[in-house]
Amino acid sequence: MKNNVLLLTFLSALLFLSSGATVSADYGQYGQYGQPSPSQTILIDKQVGKPGATMTKGGVMTIDYVDNLTPADTRFRPGEEVNFKLKVKNTSNVTLNNVTVKDVVPSYLEPIEGPGAFDEKSRTISFDAGSFAPDQEKTYFIKMQLFPQDKMPADKGLFCLTNKATAGNGSAYDDDASQFCIEKEVIGVKAAPKAGPELGIVLFSGQMIVLGAGLTLKKLSQKA
Repeated sequence: MKNNVLLLTFLSALLFLSSGATVSADYGQYGQYGQPSPSQTILIDKQVGKPGATMTKGGVMTIDYVDNLTPADTRFRPGEEVNFKLKVKNTSNVTLNNVTVKDVVPSYLEPIEGPGAFDEKSRTISFDAGSFAPDQEKTYFIKMQLFPQDKMPADKGLFCLTNKATAGNGSAYDDDASQFCIEKEVIGVKAAPKAGPELGIVLFSGQMIVLGAGLTLKKLSQKA
């Protein structure tokens, strides 16, 4: 009888320990309340518009946006406008609240149109993008203008700038940048004269005058 009691006590203790280990394992996987912690992720895509917008048949200006423009691509000139596009997307399965978007304006550019407020000291545009439902995407456009020729660096004829943008809410964050290039106008260099028909006539007339003078001198020398 005593052996049966001891065996029953041992089996009960073993069952209790096994149940406790299972609970601990569950806590480690799902947290204290049995639910996995949701992850918050966000994505921002920064693009720059190619110089020279095209006009559609309906009279609408269209701009082709790309990730980057290299020195081998079309370059911007001083005083021209530069257009940027920002795409912000919630890539998580939970709602993101209080998302803030910031755009760091590079040197030699001045923002002229778009959302948010511009802080001249930090050269940063900031605005509240609000809440994003799961998989929701929002698009924003910012227009800037290059400084005139006299405010460009004197020691650079061709140079490239990078425009960086960020998006986040404290729990999720992402950043992206776009490059574009500027070519200054060359001042003080005179163009070579073009060889047009007028110039050819002048040169031909000059040659004929010289040739005629040579023949006259030759005849005079023979008579002498």
